[in-house]
Amino acid sequence: MAKMYYEKDCDLSWLKGKKIAIIGYGSQGHAHALNLKDSGCDVCVGLREGSKNWANAEKAGLAVRTVPAAAEWADIVMMLINDEAQAEVYKKDIAPYMTEGKALAFAHGFNIRYQQIVPPAGVDVFMAAPKGPGHTVRSTYVAGKGVPCLVAVEQDATGHAYQTALAYIAGIGGARAGVMETTFHDETETDLFGEQTVLCGGVVDLMRCGFEVLVEAGYEPENAYFECIHEMKLIIDLINKGGVAAMNYSISDTAEFGEYVSGPRVIPHEETKARMRAVLADIQDGTFAGKWIAENKNGRTFFNSKRAQLKKHQMEIVGGELRKNMIWGGDSDLDTASN
Repeated sequence: MAKMYYEKDCDLSWLKGKKIAIIGYGSQGHAHALNLKDSGCDVCVGLREGSKNWANAEKAGLAVRTVPAAAEWADIVMMLINDEAQAEVYKKDIAPYMTEGKALAFAHGFNIRYQQIVPPAGVDVFMAAPKGPGHTVRSTYVAGKGVPCLVAVEQDATGHAYQTALAYIAGIGGARAGVMETTFHDETETDLFGEQTVLCGGVVDLMRCGFEVLVEAGYEPENAYFECIHEMKLIIDLINKGGVAAMNYSISDTAEFGEYVSGPRVIPHEETKARMRAVLADIQDGTFAGKWIAENKNGRTFFNSKRAQLKKHQMEIVGGELRKNMIWGGDSDLDTASN
């Protein structure tokens, strides 16, 4: 049974007197920085000179420094730039300033798990990983709530890494929802597996196949989009609130019967699990990490071509047009807006 922590277990005052540098100001970076600032912490944002986000962070009331200056200034350095960029930035701009007693933090374990970053022995290494996108981390905090988080300690040089990690999570609002203890190893492998087989790879391909089958059969693309893509969020919201049983309770009995008789026809249980095990094996032995690292070193040819193909797919074009006319079409929140 996983160990859970809540606000009563997290002492935010542990961060008093500690300086925190948030490296990056993207989805997670802006949320962590603003939430910590609003929690009374001493925060700065570390960005490269000339970053387009420099002015945005300052406009939000945050102190901004170059990455090396932020790393030198801080007691806690949180890495919130893209996984593929972290190792180079760390080695060049952060490693020289990771002196004994400091802490290096991550929101995902990729670079530690696959040894792209190897911190010195004298620093704490912990993970504070919200299980939701950064804009939700921010919006729920502002609403007085929070996004559940994972906590892990890879290296406890000071003997206080857990106190620091839990205080940090309290500062971004995660302790309001609950904090689950894990390891860098387990978080990395389960996160990559979930993204690839279910949340992103599996769901996107399932929706795309459903859309294509209906359109190829002569149904209107707009109808196919609503049935196979738009309604996905409605179903997932029901599952998040009460599990699959609650979702089944909320849909029609006809839909539930179809779930039982047709779901296994589309996704054969044992065959799908066998293929998922193969994906998991690639994650566990480093094959996937090696491919992703090589892809970034070689100009992202495959990645960019697949992204371009998706942009041209009919489901994306039709969906974009439909979302323009929905009441939230002009919403600037990336969790709900039309991109």
